[in-house]
Amino acid sequence: MATVGFIGLGNVGGKLAGSLLRNGVDLTVRDLDTRIAQPFLDKGAKWGESPKQMAENVDILITCLPSPAASAAVLEADDGALAGLSAGKVWAEMSTTDEHEVLRLGEKVRATGAEPIDCPVSGGCHRAATGNIAIFAGCERHAFEKILPFLIKMGRRVLHTGPLGSASILKVVTNYLATANLLSLTEALVTSKVAGMDMNTTYEAIRISSGNSFVHETESQVILNGSRDISFTMDLVCKDIGLFSDVAKRGNLDLELAPVMVDIFKDGMQRYGSRELSPNIIKRLEEQAGVNIRAPGFPPEILDDEPEASGYEVIPKDRST
Repeated sequence: MATVGFIGLGNVGGKLAGSLLRNGVDLTVRDLDTRIAQPFLDKGAKWGESPKQMAENVDILITCLPSPAASAAVLEADDGALAGLSAGKVWAEMSTTDEHEVLRLGEKVRATGAEPIDCPVSGGCHRAATGNIAIFAGCERHAFEKILPFLIKMGRRVLHTGPLGSASILKVVTNYLATANLLSLTEALVTSKVAGMDMNTTYEAIRISSGNSFVHETESQVILNGSRDISFTMDLVCKDIGLFSDVAKRGNLDLELAPVMVDIFKDGMQRYGSRELSPNIIKRLEEQAGVNIRAPGFPPEILDDEPEASGYEVIPKDRST
C-alpha cells in the first residue's frame, strides 16, 4: 500500500487525515501548529519535518490549507514540496482554491514528473469526521485511479470531474450555492419569527416542503440552537464567493446575486469580525427586528447520523437517451 503525507490538520484537514489513519493508511502529517498534530502521532502517524522531506518520503502528498497562498508557500518555499516530488508521486490539493492557481502549481508539479490532482471536499465538517463527505477530483484518469483507493477512505461519494482545475471550479460553485441558501434561510427564519410563527413548526414546515435543503437540515439547526457552530467563518465565505465570482468574470458574466452576497458578508465582518461563525450573519436581521431566533431541542453542533460506509465513485448518468 502506498504511503500518504498530509499537510494541514485544521477543521477539515484533521478530520480527513483522521479517516486515513482510522482506515489503516501509512500516514505522515504536518501542520504549523504542532500541538494539533500530537493526537495523530499518538495514534501511529509519523511527523513530517518539512514539505520537501514529506514529498521525498511518501507516494501521495495531500495539502488541505486555508488559502491558495498557503498552498503555494507549501509547494514553492525553499524546503517546499516541489523540491521533493518526483516521477510516480502524486500531489493532491484538497483545499478550496482558485482554478488558475491550481493549474499554475500543477504545471510545476508535472515538471517534477509527479501528477497533480485537485480534490476538494463538500458536505460539512460533520461528514468529514465520519468519512462520509463528498470529494471532487480533477485530474487525468490514470491519476484518479491511482488515488481513488485513498479518496474512498476519506469520503463516501467520489466524483471524477474532468481535467485538473475542474474540481476547484465545481467546489466554489457548490459553496456559492450553499451560501445563497444560508442567506435565504436567515431571511425566511426571521420573517417567520416576526410573523408570529413558532420556530420549531417553521423548521419542520421548511424541512418537509419544497423549501428544504442540505443547508436547512444542518445550519438551520445550529442557528435555532444558538451555537451557530459549523466550523466555518465569514472570511472563508467571502473568499469562496470571490473565487466563484472570478470564475464568472473569466467567462464574461456579470453576476447579480453574488455581489449582493459579498456586500452582506462584508458588513457582517465589519460588525462581528472576520472570524465570526458564518451562520451568525443572521444577527444582522435579528438586530434589525429585535428578535432572537432560537428554539428548544436543536443541537449545538451537527453530527453525522449516517454510519461510516465504504466510499465509491459516482458515475455521471448518460441522460441523452
